[in-house]
This record gives sequence, structure tokens and C-alpha cells, in this order.
Amino acid sequence: MADVQKGFGDVERQGHISPGRAPASRRTYTIRHIVLAYCAGLISAFLYSSSSNAYIPVREDLKLEAAAAGRAGSTEVHNYPPASPTNVFPSLFPSDVGYAGPTPTGAEPALVATAPSYPIHTGAPHLLSPEALKNETKGKFDIFRHWGNLSPWFTVDRGAFGVDAGPEPPAGCRVTGLHLLHRHGARYPTGSSSYAGPANFSARLNGVEGWRARGQLEFLNDWTYKLGEEILTPFGRQQLFDLGVSMRMKYGFLLKNFTETNTLPVFRTESQDRMLSSALNFALGFFGPSLDRQYQQLITIEAHGFNNTLAPSKTCPNGRDHTKGERATPFVREWGDIYLQAALKRLQPQIGGLDLRIEDVYSMQQLCAYETVAIGYSKFCELFTEDEWLGFDYSLDLNFWYNSAFGSPTARAMGIGYVQELLARLTHTPISVHNSSTNGTLDDDPATFPLGQSLYVDATHDTVVLNVLTALNLSNFAADGPLPSDHIPKDRAFKASHLAPFATNMQFQLLSCDYTPEPQIRIILNDGVVPLDSVRGCPADEPHGLCPVPTFVEAIRAIVSKTDWAWACLGDWEVPEGHGWNTTIGEPPLRRVSTAMI
Repeated sequence: MADVQKGFGDVERQGHISPGRAPASRRTYTIRHIVLAYCAGLISAFLYSSSSNAYIPVREDLKLEAAAAGRAGSTEVHNYPPASPTNVFPSLFPSDVGYAGPTPTGAEPALVATAPSYPIHTGAPHLLSPEALKNETKGKFDIFRHWGNLSPWFTVDRGAFGVDAGPEPPAGCRVTGLHLLHRHGARYPTGSSSYAGPANFSARLNGVEGWRARGQLEFLNDWTYKLGEEILTPFGRQQLFDLGVSMRMKYGFLLKNFTETNTLPVFRTESQDRMLSSALNFALGFFGPSLDRQYQQLITIEAHGFNNTLAPSKTCPNGRDHTKGERATPFVREWGDIYLQAALKRLQPQIGGLDLRIEDVYSMQQLCAYETVAIGYSKFCELFTEDEWLGFDYSLDLNFWYNSAFGSPTARAMGIGYVQELLARLTHTPISVHNSSTNGTLDDDPATFPLGQSLYVDATHDTVVLNVLTALNLSNFAADGPLPSDHIPKDRAFKASHLAPFATNMQFQLLSCDYTPEPQIRIILNDGVVPLDSVRGCPADEPHGLCPVPTFVEAIRAIVSKTDWAWACLGDWEVPEGHGWNTTIGEPPLRRVSTAMI
């Protein structure tokens, strides 16, 4: 059944078909080794100087672009690099010329094992926040931490999740393994949206003639839409490179396992451009520029019909249904109508000829975040108060709670595939039954799904990180649920900016401790230790968030056995009473029992 296509080292295979789905031509391919091919060199076109009496014409469009460059964020789209550059001559600039000098390596870094404390990550180098907001809040309000899933990842405050401990191992314990699940870096928007959206707002402006802005909105008169779609921004690339460096500095010593067994680690990502770019930038940070013979990069197809635990929605139709799994829009709209009323009243008089809607004002807040992570700064950020940014942050909590986490009826099912893989890795036992989004072709092959390794790195999406939190029954994050759409709960436990920002990273840390023969596990999310007392059998109020691995494994086995993926993803069920019905455990209404079976 396997189609093997040779060429550039790719192997195409038949993908595992989801239970209950009609067979189709489905293939998942892997790239065993990714070797970055560096551009050999560029030769600049020679321009004659004025002393040579040469005349160089200046194009009018370049004059306009240069004039626009004086405005913040005025860069234009110009599709770099060119499709067929004429000044590239690889043979003139070989990448290996010899004469490397001394190259002996040193000891592997091991910050997590040797340092007295854990380095923090502030989150937003190279990005500028609005000066007006700094003046208003006396510099105490960090806007970058209040963009929900659009925030750049940062080290959460100690005790943010309820455990007053740092990520460094407690006294008497040492780290023996790491399972890392991380999100891609900052990206452009993902296209049109059912509610608001940067591209929607741009289309609104283009669709109305004769409008004119003044005051704070005056910049709109010559503003242009500058955002691409879905791929990483330069800042997003840096985020993943930095994450790779950070993980090597903390866990480099775990590579000793691979040296001793003469094997290479297998890192996984998906075929989407931003996913592959994130994985490669992580690898560059972790291994350096020479990736050959350092690791193996597994690339799984992210498309409808292909089983993929790192993109489970592709085989879960109910999860993509706005009346079932993705049901957040009414909640977000209701909240927007409340917290943005003052902003609408303030901004409407500043633009004539266009009747602003709440949806437009919400799009402006989105544009602030997206423009900042794309071009470094955005004038839209200056339009809103601290309270309005807190409202925006909560709107994204609502979005992800009801679309991807404890308030979504399909969240547990979509996260259970990765949990099954985690269970297999922790027990060194292959998956026995493929009854979710797991891929039987890949997960049953020791080459593509090795067991017994000390380091695993998987790249995924924000939604999947939240799916996994839900599937693991980490109900401390559900303490405020169901989330209300008329106010912000005080000291809420569920914050998308803490759980799923750009480049979010979730560490499953394995430890050996002197005081017990049982290996221990704990979960660290964006440097915050997550309590595991909601996982059946794990100690309550454990000061370091530890749980014996055998206990954790048995609890996860029970969760897997009780999760009905086929019913959640393929079943014919409805959310009772529209969006008024709520779940706080990420499960759909109970499966109906046919009277014929009674």
C-alpha cells in the first residue's frame, strides 16, 4: 500500500485513515535529514559613480516608496527574494573553503541542572510599544503581554499557575529527559475571519469612497495594508531561533544519550510553511548552521484527510464546525459590544464618511498586534487605553476557551492523539490501537516514531497546545469556566497570553530524585510550573508540581480509554440550546444510545 517516490530524499507513504472515514488516497511523507542549503553568494550590480559621468535614472515609484519610508510602518510588499535573481553565482562563493581553525568542542550546557536559578524570557526584543500608552500607565503596563495568542511568548510570573516553584529541578532531583511541544513563531494573519480581522478592515476602507480621517486616525489617510498571510514574520523566525538556543543552553546535556546509543533525535513538524520554517529556525538555534548529521526532521502533511496529531482538526470535521467545536464567535461579539463602546464613541468623530462598527474597532486592535510583530511598530496601538487592551486580551481568552480548550466540545478529542503518543514515549511501548488522529504509518515505524530517547521536540499550533491541556485534564485552568461574555473574571486562571502565545513552549520534564525510586514528571508551560493535582492519583499541593511517572501514566491511560474520538469528531450531535450550553471538560453531549440496542 505504500507509494515510494524517490527524489530529494523524500519518502511518501500511505497515511493512517481516521476511524469512520471512507478510505482515500492519503499519504504522509517524511524527510529523514534536512540540510539547509545556503545561498552561495550574491554579487551586487555595479553602479557608476558621479565621477564616471554615468547617468543613473531614478524611478518615480522608488521616489514614492522612499518618501513613504519616513512614516512608521510604511514598508511596501515587494516579494523578496526575487523569483529568478540575475546576480547569484553560487560557484563564486562556496560555503566550505577550509581553514576553519581549531574546532574542539566543549562541555554541553546544562543550565537546568547546574544554575542556581532559571533565566527568564522577556518576550519582545526589536518591537516598539506605543509611547502614548507608556506615558498613560507610567511604564508599568506591558502591552505585549495582553494580546492573547498574538502575544510574543514570555516567562510567566512565578506561581502564575498555582505552583510557587521555578522550572529548575528541586534539590535532590536531576533532569533525565524532556518532551517539548512548542508553537510556531509570530506570523501574518491567517486570512479572512468570520468576525473582524485585519484584512476585513482593509477591505472596508477600500470599499467606501470619500472618507477622511483626522486626529488620532489621521494616519489612515495614507495608510496601506502591509501584511502577508500565514507565514512567519522576521520576528517570528527570531523567536524560534532564540527558543532553540534557550533549549540547548538548558538541556544540551541530554544529547549524551544519543552519543552513547549512536542515534539521532527525531524532531517533528508539519508541512505548512510557517511550521517548517519554525522547526528549521529552532534547529538552527539548537544545533547551529550545520544541521547535517545533527538530527532528523520529520515533516508530516498538514492537510485535510491526513492523520496528524500536531494538526488534528484536519480529520475532525466537528472540530471545524462553528455550531459545534468552534463556537466562540457569539461570545467574542457579545464581549466586544461591551468593552469597545467607549472606543467606538471616541474614534467615530475622527473619521468622516465611514460609519465605524464595533467590528472595525476590534480589527484595529488586531492590526496593532499583527503590524507590530510584522514590521516592529503600529500606529493602531496608540488608539486604545489600558482597560481596552485588557478587554482585547480577554476577548481572545473567550475565543480559545470556546474554540480550542475546555469550553469546546471537541477539544479533548483533538488533543488525545498527542497524549496517546506521549503515553507511548513514556512507557516505551508502541501505540496499540489507532482510534484518533494518530498516524498508524508513522507512529508504528521506529524510524519515524522512536521510543526510549531522552529528547523529543514537536512543533504545533496554539490550538493544539490548548487541546492537549484539555485532554490531560489540567482542570486548574478551567476554574473560571464557563467563561462569561459580560465581564472579566477576577484573577482568572485561563489566559491565552500565558498558555498559547507565539512560540509558546510546553515542557514535559522527566526527573530522577534521590528520595524516591520512582521517576517523576512535571509540566512547565512558558517557564511556569503547572499543578498536576487534577490528574488522578498525582499528589495534591505538591510544592514542585511533581508526579510519579507510573501514577501519571495510569491516569492518562484512563483518560485515553474514556475519550470517544469518533463520537466527538464524526458523531451526529448538536450543542443544546445554541451557544448557551457549556462544557468545562472539552467533551460533547453524551453519545446517544439507539433503542435498537436496548
